[in-house]
Amino acid sequence: MAATTNALPARRTVVRGWWVTPAVIGFGLLAAWWLLNLVIGGKCDDQCVVSTLAQALRVATPIAFAALCGVICERAGVVNIGIEGQMLMAAMVAYATNLFVFQIAKDIIGPEAAGVMSRWLALFTAMASALLLAALHAVVSIKFRADQIISGTVVNILAIGVTGYFYRQFLAENLPPGPGTFPITPVPLLAQIPVVGPIVFQQKPLTYVMLLTVVALHYVLFFTRWGLRTRAVGEHPRAADTLGVNVYRTRYVNVLIGGIIAGLGGAWFTLEAVDVFNPQMTNGLGFIGLAAMIFGKWNPFGALAGALIFGLGTSVTATVSIFRPDIPSQIPQMLPYLLTIIVLTGVVGRAVPPAADGQPYEKS
Repeated sequence: MAATTNALPARRTVVRGWWVTPAVIGFGLLAAWWLLNLVIGGKCDDQCVVSTLAQALRVATPIAFAALCGVICERAGVVNIGIEGQMLMAAMVAYATNLFVFQIAKDIIGPEAAGVMSRWLALFTAMASALLLAALHAVVSIKFRADQIISGTVVNILAIGVTGYFYRQFLAENLPPGPGTFPITPVPLLAQIPVVGPIVFQQKPLTYVMLLTVVALHYVLFFTRWGLRTRAVGEHPRAADTLGVNVYRTRYVNVLIGGIIAGLGGAWFTLEAVDVFNPQMTNGLGFIGLAAMIFGKWNPFGALAGALIFGLGTSVTATVSIFRPDIPSQIPQMLPYLLTIIVLTGVVGRAVPPAADGQPYEKS
């Protein structure tokens, strides 16, 4: 049996359609330029377009993390709609850790060093909190074979209740100022590249982490033995079990890694976007991430493209509101969600999930 397992090749999949993501991104850039100049009457110059696209990448960061969490879970056959709750919990824990650690450490090591330490510690505690919720979802849906949709819904409700309680008890009162968010960190040399540099390489740390995670996850899924086993478990778990693959362990590990990735997405809200926590501040972006995952057909690069489409709609909305205040704000605010609906219904076509997605496995 061991010989059969070791015979599994690490690289068997030919990844087709590699051109789809750059084509979608290129089309999105052209569409953004055309739409901006059409709506605001040519008032958006080159610098305006660059800043709009840079903002689109920033807004796409938590959506991409949510989509990548969905990819790694569903490739192993576990539906995870609890991503929204995991992100919300991570956002609250990150904010609370950042605030209270800074208040304790600033008089000991100085405000600047305390701010750096508190932000990074907050990032790790955010990942840990999302990991705990992912573990709960994994145990309920894998060990006890509960309905995975119901399990994910319970995670979301639990996160809303816990974060709401702690917000009312500890975070809603007048708190001292915190250390702020991660600063923009330009990448040396790369940030000087015309057009691309200001868009991609003048971002905050979690955006860089997101881009690296996309590349790493794509490599792991399609060019390593673990990725082959993950995809086998998601497509035909009994056949994978026959070959000696531990289906339960594979699913557990993937769901837990997905929780860590969701934690990164949740931390973005209070460590990069704003230095404050509000109840339900994730605003459904975890579910939008699942839409991006479906758009990308359970491929990390495709999921990134879907996240960028939504981010582009959001950033164009902000630009239109600045240059055309005469347009009712509700109209441009509809654009991101309208783009999501159009993409899912008219562009994606028939997206086929892994064959065993959402199906509990019972070893015979």
